[in-house]
Amino acid sequence: MLTIAVSKGRIFEEAMPLLAAAGISPLEDPEKSRKLVLPTSRDDVQLVIIRATDVPTFVEYGAADLGIAGKDVLVEHGADGLYEPMDLGIAACRLMTAAKVGAPPVSGRIRVATKYVKTAQSYFAGLGVQAEIIKLYGSMELAPLVGLADYIVDLVDTGNTLKANGLEPKALIMQITSRLVVNKAAMKIKHQAIKNLLAQLETAINSR
Repeated sequence: MLTIAVSKGRIFEEAMPLLAAAGISPLEDPEKSRKLVLPTSRDDVQLVIIRATDVPTFVEYGAADLGIAGKDVLVEHGADGLYEPMDLGIAACRLMTAAKVGAPPVSGRIRVATKYVKTAQSYFAGLGVQAEIIKLYGSMELAPLVGLADYIVDLVDTGNTLKANGLEPKALIMQITSRLVVNKAAMKIKHQAIKNLLAQLETAINSR
């Protein structure tokens, strides 16, 4: 049995056609089912539906053999304990800094609101900028508007949410796509099954 960890939403929706090309389709809709473990059209594959930020943890500790997660989540988690054999090229967006439109540059120490604490610390340290990182779990756009932070670090897709809240993107930190990650022990124990799945996914990606 292969267990694949994936989160609901955009990643799930864009991953399904690729998995379907490998003969893997969930037998229930995760948006309608309360089940967190979904059987699939293949008897030897099941899906576990978890929060996006938990995918690398489940895979690293062997609760799932494989997982699909955004590069932003993997960088923030620190994915040294995982194999990352494949960029699926789905759920593309950008991790960026943003600030109020027309806000003057901040001199000295800046305050940055984000859920990507490690990534933001590393980015600003690399620029030689002193930054106080404030962890938020949502509503990042509010932080500069109420004076909580000078900047935010968040995912940007169309930029419409920033614009609607009077913010503008500033600097690109990294381009984000979703990757397939594999548990290191599973790669050895279930090598052939995982190798076959990787080949099927690669064929599906190349034929898009």
